[in-house]
Amino acid sequence: MNILTFNSEEKLNEAGAGIIAGIVQTKPQAVLGLATGGTPIGIYKQLVKKFEAGLVSFKDVTTFNLDEYVGIDASHDQSYRYYMEQHLFQHVDVTPERTHVPNGKAADLQAECSRYDEAIAEAGQLDIQLLGLGHNGHIGFNEPAEELVSGTHVVELAEATRLANARFFASEDQVPKQAITMGVGSILKAKMILLVVKGADKADIVQRALQGPVSTDCPASLLQTHPSLTVLVDEAAGSKLV
Repeated sequence: MNILTFNSEEKLNEAGAGIIAGIVQTKPQAVLGLATGGTPIGIYKQLVKKFEAGLVSFKDVTTFNLDEYVGIDASHDQSYRYYMEQHLFQHVDVTPERTHVPNGKAADLQAECSRYDEAIAEAGQLDIQLLGLGHNGHIGFNEPAEELVSGTHVVELAEATRLANARFFASEDQVPKQAITMGVGSILKAKMILLVVKGADKADIVQRALQGPVSTDCPASLLQTHPSLTVLVDEAAGSKLV
């Protein structure tokens, strides 16, 4: 585990983008696991800048997103497909057919989960998986539980997770109650994992995830078992690490 602490958000975002861009520069056909939410936005902005400067091309890259809400269309302004288009895809030369986000409107959600796992397997091992960290230790939408599902699956979102995401919707009532998410097993199969966490409100869960016991009660703690985990935190998020 390699933990890097930054005294500014700009430096953290530049470091995260540098890691991802470096992988693509080394391997133009890289398979990227991508995340959404507030945390990666600055990293995506930096990647766009690198593309515009001619430093990196995404035309041969394949991407798989961690998750998607169930029940909202890809064109909905809170869908994760829409998020990726707004923050990255439409600003770089990525091939649309190579970008993958689970279909939350699929008629058969279980079949969609199987299809997504098969697509990941066909593309090969993820070269890097970008992750944020939920306040309750969730990664993707893998919520704390007695048991965790390895592959892509439908999950009932914890009330705390829905409340945290309510800021993006008109009201909490509009936040979907389910999502499709890659499983922890899928995440851990990535060659490299890049965990990015910002803010003092995440300090407790950062310490628990990275230095506490490995437990399904804190899904992110399973990242401790990965052979190539890089963690980027700002000083506030990393303030309780010892």
